[in-house]
Amino acid sequence: MPSTYTGLGVQLMVTGEKAGTWGTLTNTNWNIIEQISGGYATQAVTDGADTDLSVSDGSTGATLAHRIIELTGSLTSGRNVTIPLDVQTFYVIKNATTGSQIVTFKYVTGSGGSVAIANGDTVLVYATANDVTNPDIIDTGFSTTVGDVTLTGTQTLTNKTLTSPKIGTNILDTGGNELMKITVTGSAENEFTMAAGGSGAGPTLSSSGSTDTNIDMNLNPLGTGVLKSGTAAVKIAGTETMWIPATAFYLPTTNPADAASVETTALRPELKVLDFDAGTAQYAQFAIAMPKSWNLGTVTYQVFWSPSTTNTDDCIFGLQGVSCTEGDTADVAFGTAIEVTDAGIGTVEDVQMSGVSTAMTIAGSPADDDQTFFQLYRDAADGADTFTGEARVLGIKLFYTTDAANDA
Repeated sequence: MPSTYTGLGVQLMVTGEKAGTWGTLTNTNWNIIEQISGGYATQAVTDGADTDLSVSDGSTGATLAHRIIELTGSLTSGRNVTIPLDVQTFYVIKNATTGSQIVTFKYVTGSGGSVAIANGDTVLVYATANDVTNPDIIDTGFSTTVGDVTLTGTQTLTNKTLTSPKIGTNILDTGGNELMKITVTGSAENEFTMAAGGSGAGPTLSSSGSTDTNIDMNLNPLGTGVLKSGTAAVKIAGTETMWIPATAFYLPTTNPADAASVETTALRPELKVLDFDAGTAQYAQFAIAMPKSWNLGTVTYQVFWSPSTTNTDDCIFGLQGVSCTEGDTADVAFGTAIEVTDAGIGTVEDVQMSGVSTAMTIAGSPADDDQTFFQLYRDAADGADTFTGEARVLGIKLFYTTDAANDA
């Protein structure tokens, strides 16, 4: 009876055969077995056709009789690499081809399972030979890009990619969706510190750093979005508004505006106004203690007024301010005025609003707990103020910026 061969080419000799050559043939068999157990081979993949790995009976060197196979070659489309139907072993296969193409590892015929190997990926697969016509190639799930590895004890990971959660420029959830972006900051020193809470205590998110003593925490909504706690918006530092109605003004001794009450129709809104004359510069003042959360910077304002005539020409308003701390004299000049121009709306008793002014600097080096005085006027002497009637001021909105969430 002649010799037979395994699916990977090992020669099976029968008694009485191969006299005088058993030693050589056995050595060859051991060399084949050594290849199968841990040998490495490269295989050029043909572009435009399947690459069939064939057995070399009784000889070393067959690619499929190696444990580790590196696929090479330049591809323009995905290709198949096949093995005979009776091969039963496992392989470590790397797709090192160029051209960014997928190589599929499969049996030469049949409809059994196959494994698609992404370009640059290394996979561990098992050739089952579990069916004479449709055997399966099984992907074990271990690869350089996919698969889960469970580590126990203390481990050091070097140049490894975590997929769930993934930490790099972002963190993904278990569904693969982006959960958090991480932006690189050059020479970063400050960071977030997160701490879990014990029973009865909530978790903590804190600012921390290696050198700075006082570190802000910046939480920035996108676009017109707001910062929320649950479903409620969180009050944060920024621009705040203070409404100063005409009734909160007082009139100076020199060139005062006229405080008036304008009835529209009986039992409808009555307008409490300050009338500013068209021919003479007139003034009105108010005094406030600004909130401690104010950043002590510039302010802007907007005038709410109502025309006394149907004239639609321009009216010019101005506002100036000065701040006095404890022990300072109040006999001090106001700061530089900032003016706004607004055209009459053309209908008596209509409510109209000017645009928001540019930034106004308050004189006197403002500090916390100061008394701040403001003076509003109509610049009737300016030739550009051509509104012919009295300008009836209903009040102003004062806009200031805070740098704290409250006045604590």
